[in-house]
Amino acid sequence: MFIHVGSDKVLVKFIVSKFIKDYSNISNKKVRENYGILSSIMGLIVNLILFVIELSIGIFINSIAVIADAFHNLADVSASVITLIGFKLSNKPADKEHPFGHGRVEYLSALLVSAIILLVGVEFIKTSFLRILSPEPVSFNLISFIIMLIAIPLKLWLSLFNKNIGKKINSSALKASGADALNDVYILSSVILSLLVSAFSTISIDGYVGVLIGALIIWSAVNLMKDTIDPLLGQAPDPNLVKSIKKMALKCDVILGVHDLIIHNYGPGRTMISFHAEVPYNIPIMTLHSKIDETEKRISEELDIFVVIHMDPLLIGSPEVSEAKRYVSKILKDFPSVQSFHDFRIVGDGEDKKLIFDIVVPFDVDISEKKLSKLGDDIKSEIIRRHPHYDCVITVDRDYSGI
Repeated sequence: MFIHVGSDKVLVKFIVSKFIKDYSNISNKKVRENYGILSSIMGLIVNLILFVIELSIGIFINSIAVIADAFHNLADVSASVITLIGFKLSNKPADKEHPFGHGRVEYLSALLVSAIILLVGVEFIKTSFLRILSPEPVSFNLISFIIMLIAIPLKLWLSLFNKNIGKKINSSALKASGADALNDVYILSSVILSLLVSAFSTISIDGYVGVLIGALIIWSAVNLMKDTIDPLLGQAPDPNLVKSIKKMALKCDVILGVHDLIIHNYGPGRTMISFHAEVPYNIPIMTLHSKIDETEKRISEELDIFVVIHMDPLLIGSPEVSEAKRYVSKILKDFPSVQSFHDFRIVGDGEDKKLIFDIVVPFDVDISEKKLSKLGDDIKSEIIRRHPHYDCVITVDRDYSGI
């Protein structure tokens, strides 16, 4: 009845290699779509087989329980269809209405499957509570027992198959399908346990086991929903991706620093990034433009993402600017909520000079917009108090990169 994880991975790889051309190239959108289609078809096949077997036997022996479980498998078929449609729609090319493609459809299909899992959990708890309030004897039926013993390894294998592929291609939809199949294993196991207890005693544990399994199903559904909703709401990007982008940008010999990095997720494999690159002010603009274009192209090709870089010229080699940056840096140490500062420059002549720069406050600092504005004013007042010959223009930024 148990499936060894190592052998399961071997079987998954064997099936994938037989049905998906160039299966190792998961960065390719078409290959990724084929993974999703294969997984959905496997779910369709397994659940349809169980549906036909259980429905036929249920009608033959006149068992409502077996027929009910048959239609539960039919509901799982609908989840596989939703996943299949989600993968097909998410890979549609960009159009006028959706210039960044339809990748988020995959998140929506995962959310819909998660909602189905949640509904199953709620209904299971509801039925189980009624069974606790009004206990009914559970009759042991050998045929039902055998059917469930056959269904468990099939559902368990399907769960591992979907989870392995979901992890490989980072698909929330397939992870949800894997969790759905695993929940079926829990349900079948609880029914088998109840049948075994009823065969050897008069104790009814049916309702209590059902409540426990229902709670487990709801818990998994809520976690799946959270994992699916987060990217739709705009979750913080992967820190490793952020580090890779900054590292690749700084390989360009004219880029001195990177800030205001924003990553937009339009679905798996469909990402747009933008950031500000600090460049020397005294290099010809056409040279800088060419270097920035080369960097955009290099990052885009290596990471398969759309890149936009904004240039921020820096005045380098100025003793006055260097000195001003040093004392501003020292003053900012008295403001622990400030993570860093950038775009530092001095404008004006004579006594009419302004320090202009941005400060960065990370999102883990819980502070209102009003307090953010006051923070900028407090820093400005402190700088002017210590160095009255300067005025200040301070912009307060948030760190959208998450690190």
